[in-house]
Amino acid sequence: MTYKIGDVLEGKVTGIQSYGAFVSLDKHTQGLIHISEIQSGYTKSIHDILKIGETVKVQIIDIDEYTQKISLSKRTLEKRYTFGSLRHKKYYFTNKNKNFGFQTIHDRMPQWIHESMEMLNSKKD
Repeated sequence: MTYKIGDVLEGKVTGIQSYGAFVSLDKHTQGLIHISEIQSGYTKSIHDILKIGETVKVQIIDIDEYTQKISLSKRTLEKRYTFGSLRHKKYYFTNKNKNFGFQTIHDRMPQWIHESMEMLNSKKD
């Protein structure tokens, strides 16, 4: 076999099942794109993404030594975001500008306890 893990190839979709799509890499070699490797995220139906006879670009992610079965992926070829390009905003439980946070809870706790005790005592009567 001339293929190795990591190779990026073009193949033709020859069959589609509920669990994946079969792709012909050459006249004698075929591989399977499992449904989890079709795209990032949830794939409801492979038929919405791929069609029989369509040429697709795939990457070899595994080759079974004994059976020589090839596992393929389209998902690994998708453009990925770099961590530096995404902006993450931090959220805090306190806000020094608006006086939110744990100090406010501390200040209001005695009133809440008093109200709860009154409600419990009124239900006993």
